[in-house]
Order: sequence, then C-alpha cells, then structure tokens
Amino acid sequence: MTSRASPRATDNLLALAVLAYLTRGPAHAYKLSRMLRDHGDDRSIRFKHGSLYMVVRQLAKAGLIEELGTDRESRRPERTTYALTEAGQRELAAWLRELVEQPHHEYPRFVAGLAFIAALAPAEVARLLEHRLGRLAEERTSIQELIDSALASGVHPLFLVEEEYRVALLDADARFVRDFLGRIADPKAGWAAAWNELHTQPQRSLP
Repeated sequence: MTSRASPRATDNLLALAVLAYLTRGPAHAYKLSRMLRDHGDDRSIRFKHGSLYMVVRQLAKAGLIEELGTDRESRRPERTTYALTEAGQRELAAWLRELVEQPHHEYPRFVAGLAFIAALAPAEVARLLEHRLGRLAEERTSIQELIDSALASGVHPLFLVEEEYRVALLDADARFVRDFLGRIADPKAGWAAAWNELHTQPQRSLP
C-alpha cells in the first residue's frame, strides 16, 4: 500500500487540480479557474474563486509551485503566473496514486438519511424513494448524453472515465433503492408491519 511520510500542504482537492493543470504549462489563477469550468472539472471538485486563490498561495508557500512573474492587461488587476516545481510533480504523482489505490471513507448525505430513516413512516419513505429513482434516471440520462456527445466530438474515452464512474454509482444507487422499495412492499419480509408498529409505539425499537 502507498503511504505518506509527511502531511500535505493542503488536502483540498482543488490543489490537485491546480497541480495537474500546471503540468500543461504555466498559468495564472484566473486561467486555472477557467480551465476548471471549461473542462467540467468543477463537477468533480468543489470550486470557489476565493478558495482557488487560497490554494494557490498554499502550494506556492510549500514550494510545489513557483511564481514566474506578474503581468497586467489593460485595466485588469495584476496576474501572477505560476509553474509546477519538481516537488510539485512528485506530490501530484503521490496524491494520484493514493486516490486511486486507497478507498476513503466518506459521508454521503443519502447514507445519513438512511441511518435515521425509521423516523419516517414506510409509506412516505416509499414515495420519496420513487421520486429519488426518477431523479437518478434524469441525472443518468444527462451524464450519458454528455459522454456520447464528447465521444462523438473525438474526445478519448480516457478523459471520460470520471463520467463513466458517475453512471456506475447512479446505477448502483438505483439498484439499492429498487431493492429497498421491494423489501418495504413485500408482505413476507415484514418490514412495513414492524416499521408501522414502531411509529405507533415509539418506545419500542425494531428487532
């Protein structure tokens, strides 16, 4: 397993994007923000202009990127151009290896909802899950259209793997929801009966 001998300058994944974009050549923060939007990577990484500038400063302080100079166009503010250092290249490679190799525990909102789902009545949960299935289907269609359009325009599939992963997650989510709905509706499973009993006698808990 890959391990790290020292902590990172920042664990903000926006820093990963900055390091990756600078492998293509020097850039200033405004150009980096435009690249995030143009490449659709703001769908994978939380992005705010203020946080981007903070991350750039952190990376520069850590020696992972370096200033090449500043320039001003017309009446626009001065812009500082940065380049990736050798230390930054090593950090990028190590970070990517860790992200790909090591599963990381996260806290999805849906999982939090499921943890306390018994606080709602089963009939309402079933209705909410049906609505979720519809939204999952809409999102899947949207992403698949994006993939198909990109492939048709000549984009290599390698640059769409994150979208394919999103589709796989949506499919897994939908399968779980359909199975959950089945257990609520199945009279032999007994979920709905015990669940309703919990609501009529709140001092008791499900076995």
